Amino acid sequence: MKLDHLLETNVKNFGEYPMLYFQEEIFTNIETKRISDRFAAGLRKQGIAEGDKIMVILPNCPEVIFSYQGINRAGAIIVPVMFTLHPKEIHYIVANSGVKAIITSSFVLEKVRTAVCDLVVQPAVITVDVPSGDQVLNFYDVLVDKNDSTELPITTTEDDTAVILYTSGTTGSPKGVLLTHKNLYTNAENSAKHNETERGTILGVLPLAHVYGLTISNITMLLGGSIVIFPNFNLAEVFAAIEKYQVRSFSAVPAMIHAMLSYPDGDKYDTSSLEWIGSGSAPLPVVLLNAFQSKFNADIYEGYGLSEAAPIVTAHRKGIQIKPGSVGIPIPGVEIKIVDDEGKELPVGEVGELIVRGENVTQGYFNNSVETDKILKNGWLHTGDMGRLDEDGYLYIVDRKKDLIIRGGFNLYPRDVEEILNRHEAVSEASVIGIPDERMGEEMVACVVKKEGNEVSAEELIRYCQEHLAKNKTPRQILFMGALPRNGVGKILKTHLRQNAASVISASNQK
Repeated sequence: MKLDHLLETNVKNFGEYPMLYFQEEIFTNIETKRISDRFAAGLRKQGIAEGDKIMVILPNCPEVIFSYQGINRAGAIIVPVMFTLHPKEIHYIVANSGVKAIITSSFVLEKVRTAVCDLVVQPAVITVDVPSGDQVLNFYDVLVDKNDSTELPITTTEDDTAVILYTSGTTGSPKGVLLTHKNLYTNAENSAKHNETERGTILGVLPLAHVYGLTISNITMLLGGSIVIFPNFNLAEVFAAIEKYQVRSFSAVPAMIHAMLSYPDGDKYDTSSLEWIGSGSAPLPVVLLNAFQSKFNADIYEGYGLSEAAPIVTAHRKGIQIKPGSVGIPIPGVEIKIVDDEGKELPVGEVGELIVRGENVTQGYFNNSVETDKILKNGWLHTGDMGRLDEDGYLYIVDRKKDLIIRGGFNLYPRDVEEILNRHEAVSEASVIGIPDERMGEEMVACVVKKEGNEVSAEELIRYCQEHLAKNKTPRQILFMGALPRNGVGKILKTHLRQNAASVISASNQK
């Protein structure tokens, strides 16, 4: 159960076939394995030893797959990083993890150079599209000659760390989640069993630097599938690929599903092959789920996961009821419970913290025992997410524990209000937050993006909420915005919203 076994198993089970499509390039599974082997041998030749850490900071491209497989085949550890990060964030991760090499491209190279310029020990920089020289090595120059032996005597086991994945750091400095070969392999294997997915071609629209995209690529190798890799989410190219490759399913995040639904030229393409889309990483509004399923005649299988669980915990799948608003049932090998603040299991229907147990659960955070002890207790991962279970074992995520709003002593869940607001005909997106209030402790504010060409007032939206929810559960203020701030995988940054809302309201109160 090691990640470097994925390609061997794939070739053995399925023979040679086109695995990666990228722009005009096609790589078979055997070609992918050969390049990965040559890169692994090249890394060892460059002085990379077992257990060394290598950062991969690239837009989606075949070299991401080659790098991941090559790094693990060399016995080293992958540190995947979103290329959209600021140089200061990159600097923190490089310094904290102690990476020995960085794999990047011309698109990101200047940010990388800025990030590492003041480090005493400079990591080697390998670029996929810049010639060797000027303190960089070209990726393809690192590859050993194809006639050289690429058999590497490595001693890593399934319990060794394969990936260190840094969290987004929205609640403080990023933490490096330790994920072993077993964590990631078993999660991919059990997810594949859960979905009973057939071989086919999927769309690689998720960032491969994110654990969701990484795991989907692992699942695809296990199933003998192919991936059309996109360097960015281009709607025309996505729809064209669905038509060209007769794509039956792929995984996305809610922001992508929203964009596909809103795309005015979507009807120009044949999307009749599409059967279902997996949705994760952020809550999916029920109104969006229903609208997408109606327009494209394709199901949405919403699921739930987190980096610390490698990442998939629950999901919908073929053959079981889709319950809108739910994130499905646990995948094989994963146990879940809903508990109170003392860790006592709560009955069906009651809201509490979700805890998770299974071979997919992290061993903790890199060099951070304090934070590790907060999340791992008696073999269970405490997720910090609030949820409830129904009588059929379906999980409903109510909100992040830290996003819970306590107004006048009452617990208010932003997700409830967001679902109501997203149903309004003039609302494109909504996110609800709590900001400090002297009288009530916290007050609820809704940040709203209006649909193009639609007008609605704050007063109208507040009245609309009050028609569907108790008055004390509705927002006291509406802030209209041009767009909601998101991270690289499309998750709404509520920390940024709180800061923006607090400053806007403070300025308004001083007038």
